[in-house]
Amino acid sequence: MPNPLNTKAEPQVLIAGAGPTGLALALWLTRLGVGVRIIDKVAEAGTTSRALAVQARTLEFYQQLGIADLVVNEGVKVGGINIWAKGRHAARVPLENLGAEATPFPFPLVFPQDAHERLLIGQLEGLGVKIERRTELLRFEQDSAGVRATLRGPDGADQACEAAFLAGCDGARSITRATLGVGFPGGTYQGLFYVADVQAQGPVTNHELHVDLDESDLLLVFPMKGNGRVRLVGSIRETNGKTEGELTFADVSPRSIGHMKLQVERVEWFSTYKVHHRVADRFRDRRAFLLGDAAHIHSPAGGQGMNTGIGDAVNLAWKLAAVLRGESDMTLLDTYEPERIAFARRLVATTDRVFTLATRRGALARFVRTRLVPIVAPAIFRIKAARDFFFRTVSQIGVHYPTSTLNQGRAGRLKGGDRLPWTGKTPGEGNFAALTSLAWQVHVYGEVGPKVADVCGALNLPVHAFTWSARMQAAGLRRSALYLIRPDGYIALIEASGGADGLRGYLERRGLRPRRG
Repeated sequence: MPNPLNTKAEPQVLIAGAGPTGLALALWLTRLGVGVRIIDKVAEAGTTSRALAVQARTLEFYQQLGIADLVVNEGVKVGGINIWAKGRHAARVPLENLGAEATPFPFPLVFPQDAHERLLIGQLEGLGVKIERRTELLRFEQDSAGVRATLRGPDGADQACEAAFLAGCDGARSITRATLGVGFPGGTYQGLFYVADVQAQGPVTNHELHVDLDESDLLLVFPMKGNGRVRLVGSIRETNGKTEGELTFADVSPRSIGHMKLQVERVEWFSTYKVHHRVADRFRDRRAFLLGDAAHIHSPAGGQGMNTGIGDAVNLAWKLAAVLRGESDMTLLDTYEPERIAFARRLVATTDRVFTLATRRGALARFVRTRLVPIVAPAIFRIKAARDFFFRTVSQIGVHYPTSTLNQGRAGRLKGGDRLPWTGKTPGEGNFAALTSLAWQVHVYGEVGPKVADVCGALNLPVHAFTWSARMQAAGLRRSALYLIRPDGYIALIEASGGADGLRGYLERRGLRPRRG
């Protein structure tokens, strides 16, 4: 019997989960010419804001798809972090143009997840891809030929779906991960936390981030689009005998809210939650992959979770496309897990330390939060090296893959596995425009060697030559060196001499066969 939900040929990639990670994966794969089927068991896209932060690296990935400006225009640029302690405004750390020399998007952006998902869904629908709602993955099996999955559709009937690959973007309670039997070690932080989107008045509704480092309570205020709209994220110390589901905003301690002189006029959404920190033992089992919350969950410190999932999606998308289009051997897929799991583990460890400091009880922790942080944080941010390190870390432009088997060569400060530095001065300038092809390419900054064009032409590698400038030198590039760039904007190979003789051997050893367009 024909599948009532499948109106076209079986997909090449089945994507379980239509949150930001699954949507980003579907969008990249579709743009690369790969057929996808994306399902989600919920009836509709999210209607609450949930994740908020969109980091610079995510916007760079979106720039490759031509949608970064849409996201920026709908979001709120955060100009500073304000620290409150003991009922007073203690310090402000400016964030304006913090990474102006490093990225076209030198700011943290607040763009609520519900609006984020709607934007990605609109882009997919414009390409003819629709999310199949109330459709869930029940089980699957796989062999060398592909994946055979059993789905349950909105009518309650089971149906079969075959695909070359399965991408598990199905969240912390992932059926994909459970079916694979992959461990998910980690734990849960003590304490209960709440999130509330509110309409309010007061000095903290100025479109900046505010943090109250109270002796007992934690409160963060994030700006949202529109006058007086903010998100509150805080701790609940006393439940007054109520279960988690019975709690309302009225149960939130007014202490920190009062410290910030915040007058809440209307609560648009309220929810409580526990904070977990876990990383899956593996991100891949043959033709099945784990991405996003199915692979790693961590505290909200730094606004990293959603962005890390989108990074997973971009990393996997071009590799799946290369294999499915015959441009690579299956061995390319072996690089997904080691590249992404190493970053996920470092991130969980980092956010764990920050979150523990912000929420730990005790005299020493209170002293650090309320006395030291308001003094030390602004002082540190007056040091350029500290500002640069902070931005590179939080924005994720510092994410790199130093041990990847795709890496070869180095020149100056850069080596294989590093993110390609940006050479522009305004968002529309520089070398990132070439990355919109989503294809392997060669960059030369300065004079192009005599044989480069011929060798690259034979290997289907477009050459982008850029006139040398001091800006490029400052970015760490070496004049006239040859850089082979991956479709996701990372450096694969550097030939410091500028010659192209090593290109063919590099591609052959890794089973890569790029094609144009």
